[in-house]
Amino acid sequence: MTEQTTDTTRTTHVEDGKPEPDALPVESAEPEQDATQDAKQGEASASAEAPEPVEATAPVEETPAVESASVQPQPLPAVATPYGGQAGFIPPPPSAPPVFPAPQEPPVKVRKDRRVLRAVLRWTAATVVFAAVGASAAYGITRMERTDVPGLATEADGRWDYPAITKPPLPSGSPGPFDGADKSGVHSADLRALLLPAPKGAKADASLRGDDGWLSSKAFLSQYAEKVDRETVGQMLTDDAVRHIAARGWTTADGTRTRIYLLQFDTAAVAEELLSTKLANYDGAQYAVTGAATTERDEHFPAASEVDDITRYAYTESKPYGPEQVREAYLSAGDTIALVVQSHKGVAPAVPFQQTVVLQSQLLD
Repeated sequence: MTEQTTDTTRTTHVEDGKPEPDALPVESAEPEQDATQDAKQGEASASAEAPEPVEATAPVEETPAVESASVQPQPLPAVATPYGGQAGFIPPPPSAPPVFPAPQEPPVKVRKDRRVLRAVLRWTAATVVFAAVGASAAYGITRMERTDVPGLATEADGRWDYPAITKPPLPSGSPGPFDGADKSGVHSADLRALLLPAPKGAKADASLRGDDGWLSSKAFLSQYAEKVDRETVGQMLTDDAVRHIAARGWTTADGTRTRIYLLQFDTAAVAEELLSTKLANYDGAQYAVTGAATTERDEHFPAASEVDDITRYAYTESKPYGPEQVREAYLSAGDTIALVVQSHKGVAPAVPFQQTVVLQSQLLD
């Protein structure tokens, strides 16, 4: 049998008439004031532990709505935070794990084709070798003489090797300019010094030396083939009062024979009229020289080789040729008429003839 006794201060359980070990006897001698105080404390603790019931019928007061326009937000005071910011900053929670960038896969190494590398090395080496060989060849060519370089030698294109051509000095007090002729076309220099020198290796023609370098009219006229032509041209020289005749000739190793005649008159007007109206025509020479019965204009003579203030008539022997081909050219330079005749067995080469005519023109200019 269990008996339960409830007191205002403590509860005592009695089982079978025996008190619990921790139960203490209540002293009756305690003052009434202490009992009353203990009772008040018990009631206060009981009221704190058990909440007061709320009646369902009690009306609930509603909080009136506050318009947002009537409430002005107030800025928060500046308060130092652990993160150095202002109040209101919400730091991440300390327990949040750190965020790391996603790991990137290592780049895949592309294996280079060694065949391409070897090909590049071979071509590079070949380029270096060719550059070195080219530089050596260029240096070697620059160190060679012009006549030793294939394609640049004078003999390769048919030109002759003439010595350095210089104009003769003018006599003291000469009114003419350095070119040897004054404004009236009269050459002040010695006519014999205006003759083109023979090329290297050529054999001089002694029959054209004359007396002290002056050729007689008879020796000059002997080059015309017909007797009537010699008489006609001789009369012209007498009528126009030729002053001097200078001549030079030579034969080169290939058998080409060259003859140059310079005829000087009193004025440029006399020389120009004699040449353009009596000795030369546009289509051919008026009087045939020995070996060339008929002549025609040399259409292959380069026009770019013309010299200023020099009138030129160039002819070549018409086909069929005789034993040798003849080329000839008349030049008018101020008071002087020049005749250049060149012949060769078979066919006379054009390049040496053109070279000789141009150089003689430059000396007379």
